[in-house]
Amino acid sequence: MSAQVIDGRAIAAQVRREVTERVARAGARPGFVDLLVGDDPASVQYVGMKNRAAERAGMVWFDRRLPATATEAEIIDAIETMNRDPAIHGVLVQLPLPKESPAKAFTVLSAIDPAKDVDGLTPTSQGCLAMSEPGFAPATPLGVVELLRRCEIPVDGKDVVVIGRSLLLGRPLSIMLSQKGAGANATVTLCHTGTVDLAAHVATADIVVACAGRPHTVTAEMVKPGAAVIDCGTNPLPDGTTVGDVDFDEVAEVAGWITPVPGGAGPMTIAMLLHNVATAAGC
Repeated sequence: MSAQVIDGRAIAAQVRREVTERVARAGARPGFVDLLVGDDPASVQYVGMKNRAAERAGMVWFDRRLPATATEAEIIDAIETMNRDPAIHGVLVQLPLPKESPAKAFTVLSAIDPAKDVDGLTPTSQGCLAMSEPGFAPATPLGVVELLRRCEIPVDGKDVVVIGRSLLLGRPLSIMLSQKGAGANATVTLCHTGTVDLAAHVATADIVVACAGRPHTVTAEMVKPGAAVIDCGTNPLPDGTTVGDVDFDEVAEVAGWITPVPGGAGPMTIAMLLHNVATAAGC
């Protein structure tokens, strides 16, 4: 068996086109801010990518930066200013915060107005997700759900294994896929570093989502023939290349669907973030 390779770049481009059309029809320009604390090169690059994508979608991005040593009070004051600004519809804070920052991520995220929480990480948004109430879901797990939907990969009634329990991806995705409704209603097992026999769980899964942050976490011997394998890992190697959490070449011979790294699940994050911003703006 040779798996169907999911082209995340093409699907993300389609989502971005749809968002651009929504914004154009609305006749308004949603405002977007990704607050950057410090000057970590990777964070600076990622914020720039999001800002450029927002601009191409017809949105306005506002540059808001604070030094790495900004106090928690200073960061919260900046957030509250953005909360009050009617021109800004989406607010997020680039994570992780710098190591030298005295601020706690939980306190900082709690200051964001839930109506502008396009990253879906405030306690209110996370609580609404857990209780199946309206609100914003985090962009990366939302992107995984969208990939499954657009590829017409069955989820209802299926066994899903999510490997990784992060706030950004694993935990919210496990909730989203287990909820009642279209595109969900799966039986989800959330595996992590405390899981005793990962291979035994993966072997029964119809869908495997790997977000452990460790290369070759999922091997061909573990995967059920025909399963969908979504690789959300991004692990830089010494030679400058990036690999996922899945042994791609070997698993592709067993799986029914598989995402590559790069070019699989990754591009969906920014696309779904733009989707959330457009929604926050009423587009």
